[in-house]
Amino acid sequence: MSLQDSSRMEREMKKDVDNDEEDELMDKGVLGHNDDDDDEEDDLMDKGVLGHEDDDEEDDLMDKGVLGHEDDEEDGNKKGGKVKRIPGIIYLGHIPPRLRPKHLRNMLTPYGEIGRIFLQPEDGVVRKKRRKAGSRGSNFTEGWVEFQDKRIAKRVAAALHNTPMGSKKRHRLQSDLWSMKYLHRFHWTHLSERLVYEQTVLRQRLRTEVSQAKRETNFYLSNVDKSRSMDKRRKRQTDQGDQSEKSWDFTQRQTEEEIQLKRRDQDKARLIQEKSQSNVSLLAKIFNSSQKHSPD
Repeated sequence: MSLQDSSRMEREMKKDVDNDEEDELMDKGVLGHNDDDDDEEDDLMDKGVLGHEDDDEEDDLMDKGVLGHEDDEEDGNKKGGKVKRIPGIIYLGHIPPRLRPKHLRNMLTPYGEIGRIFLQPEDGVVRKKRRKAGSRGSNFTEGWVEFQDKRIAKRVAAALHNTPMGSKKRHRLQSDLWSMKYLHRFHWTHLSERLVYEQTVLRQRLRTEVSQAKRETNFYLSNVDKSRSMDKRRKRQTDQGDQSEKSWDFTQRQTEEEIQLKRRDQDKARLIQEKSQSNVSLLAKIFNSSQKHSPD
């Protein structure tokens, strides 16, 4: 080892010893932290001489779109310390048989928080036919599911659309596919208004059908009463021997076929008459000639 290397090592060891002594004295409180240097740096930063390097880099990244405005997003999403979530509604166009709202809730709950669920029952005529065939259960034709967060609803509708409803191969819904559609700007109040409108239309239709049936029934009963009164009047007139009922006779124009038949009958009658006249004249001649030749 050379002399230079040994001297350099001695200097480094002295520096380490001095630093250790300063740290011990600062821990004991004999020496304090150099707050004046920190205050000077803060004053220079406030005056604009020194800049916040980290803040400038973050501002550049935010301007370029790499970083987002976290504070603005938090202020926009939070009101009163709570995150504002807008619910979203998914429309289900196909409901498999024997699928109930509780089953649907259990199937969709793992994807997000579920709010309200409404399934439209099938038509009453179809239900009556199935009950006559022996099926007692009621099926549904379509449905609406409300998620508490519309972003989750959009992702669920995009991910599950046209995918099997059953999770396993032997599941009874494995052959059925999800038919989902996210309804933009659609709220549960719109669905309630639609259901109320459909119910009012149905009641109005039933009311019109009942009124029409009543009119037809009243018309039929009035005609029955009229026919009974006319039958009684006829019977009373026949009992009294009064046959003063008017008979209306109408003459119609003869058809071409009737005219031809009439002409044919007339021709036949004329021929028969001519034959009979010829026979009479012949007999008259015979008898007249015999009377002339007979002796007196």
